[in-house]
Amino acid sequence: MCGICGFTGATEQDGAILRSMCDIMEHRGPDGEGRYLDDGIALGHRRLSLIDLAGGGQPMVRATRDLRARVTSPAYRGDGSPCADEASMQAKGDLAIVFNGEIYNYRDLRGELEAAGWEFSTNSDTEVLLVSYLAWGEDMLERLRGMFAFAIWDRQTRELFCARDFFGIKPFYYTATEGRFIFASEIKSILEHPAYKRELNEEALAQYLCFQFSALNETFFKGVFKLPQGHCLRVKADGTLEMRRWWKPAYCFDDARSQANTVEAIDRTMRESVRYHNVADVEVGSFLSSGIDSSYMAACLAKENPDIKTFTVGFAEYEGERDEISWARELADELHIANTSKHIGEEEYWASLPRVQWHMDEPSADPSAVALYFVDQIAATQVKAVLSGEGADEFFGGYRIYQTPFSNGKLAWCPKPVLRGASKLMRALGIRGANYLERASQTAEDWYYTNANGVAFSPAERVAIMKNPPNVPSPQALCAPAYAEVANLDEVTRMQYVDLQFWLVGDILLKTDKMSMAHSLESRVPFLDREVFAMSATIPTRQKVSDTQTKLTLRQAAERAIPRDWAQKEKLGFPVPVVNWLRQDRYYNEVKGWFTGDLAERFFDTGELVRILDEHRAGADRSRKIWIVYMFLVWYRIYFVDRTAPAKPSVC
Repeated sequence: MCGICGFTGATEQDGAILRSMCDIMEHRGPDGEGRYLDDGIALGHRRLSLIDLAGGGQPMVRATRDLRARVTSPAYRGDGSPCADEASMQAKGDLAIVFNGEIYNYRDLRGELEAAGWEFSTNSDTEVLLVSYLAWGEDMLERLRGMFAFAIWDRQTRELFCARDFFGIKPFYYTATEGRFIFASEIKSILEHPAYKRELNEEALAQYLCFQFSALNETFFKGVFKLPQGHCLRVKADGTLEMRRWWKPAYCFDDARSQANTVEAIDRTMRESVRYHNVADVEVGSFLSSGIDSSYMAACLAKENPDIKTFTVGFAEYEGERDEISWARELADELHIANTSKHIGEEEYWASLPRVQWHMDEPSADPSAVALYFVDQIAATQVKAVLSGEGADEFFGGYRIYQTPFSNGKLAWCPKPVLRGASKLMRALGIRGANYLERASQTAEDWYYTNANGVAFSPAERVAIMKNPPNVPSPQALCAPAYAEVANLDEVTRMQYVDLQFWLVGDILLKTDKMSMAHSLESRVPFLDREVFAMSATIPTRQKVSDTQTKLTLRQAAERAIPRDWAQKEKLGFPVPVVNWLRQDRYYNEVKGWFTGDLAERFFDTGELVRILDEHRAGADRSRKIWIVYMFLVWYRIYFVDRTAPAKPSVC
């Protein structure tokens, strides 16, 4: 896990810019720094060492295209100190790479390449990635098993080739400005380049109000984009960009396979994935919550390494109850593995918010991002890498919202116009159940646009609170192309596919990467493995979700590793007590001060904001809407007013 950055159009005078871009991401790689500066290109790297600790430094340069060519990393210093002189960055070669992530099957690929005559001078996955590109070109992407974002400079063609992994586990941001292509693992690194002039993208703000995360490919910074998951990008010598989608999820259900065989396939594939994700030259730990995902994963890792360390957080006001920590401790005892836990106090939670938003780069209204910040913090004191359970819900049908089509199906006998009419009448009379009838009259395309449904602002509500609302597409319109790609599949699978394209990469994986790297910790996600997805894509929906249960076959597979009570229980997640906090005078007044301040006045109808805040205090749950606006204001002050990193919270 590392931080990468770079830009085209570089000259020998750009060394200080490259250094600044690397330095702002020091948290992503405290173990070393490397910089490569050649005519037309600058590449920077911050290293967190997990594989080939001595020889895997970057940027990595391939001296020639010959099969027997050696690799050098002239700019890297193992002690993490800056390069002593600019001349040390000038080692030339045909190809140079900067890479963030892990290639878990790199040993398999290396064996194949060595059999074809290629030689290696390190034991790193970075060199395997570089030689794979020499051997197979862009087709090498189809052979990779891992998480990655990388850029390869070809000195002969003066082209830069960039790629991002299947699911968007690793971030890749870029902008094209003043004839330069600038890229980095974090937006704050791009902001260090003087060619980019920061400007708020108000269309991103409008969509954020409905999604609770940055939902567009163009970020909150005008002109700064995310390379979409499963895409690659070539920057040509003339500065033009050629992007293509090299992978997308595909489903092929095996309706003939029995449920017992599906359970066997899940368990076999997950154990293999955990084994691959345990490849490292350092110790790998695991998160452990009360839910099936991390519990099953930790149990699989314990089979590989009985001495694993696990980590859990909860909230102090839940102490003594059945919170995440009490469940995790009990399971850790059952599995005979170590567990370290922490109760997060409300003061340290609130004190951490500015620092969390700075690390996130774009505003995030997911309260659990802060919980991740703290669990990553305690894990980083003992290990350099952890396993985390992201992706299980999207692959195996874990969200309760996926049960909606089953409940809607109970009214399939009733004509849709009748359902719509009854819904309007019930809403007018204040009778409960209007939403149920309305959704039963619709398809998922009409109403579902990720887990933000029902908690974030509706399109009409965002128009009401924005001072100058831009004319932007509805959330449904943004999701329509994704729905169209799976139009022939059942409704639950279509919802899962939309979550893969939006919710997973925009919310879940973003906070996973940013919060772990805030503490120089690598977070690995065994569920988000290409082989795990390929297997899950063959499971028919009836073996994943029913009207009474989620993750049907995954739970049965987990029973092979953990007690039934854990495999079948509902996940608590991170039950952040924001709902209660916002009704306390202290935090109500804190947020009200933000909602009536000058920054809020720039973007919002402050009267509407206070009305929502007061409704929540009176008993209605408006917590997520409040949090969406509050986190944007905190983020905006950091990046557009103060323009400096907030101090680390002293209470942590």
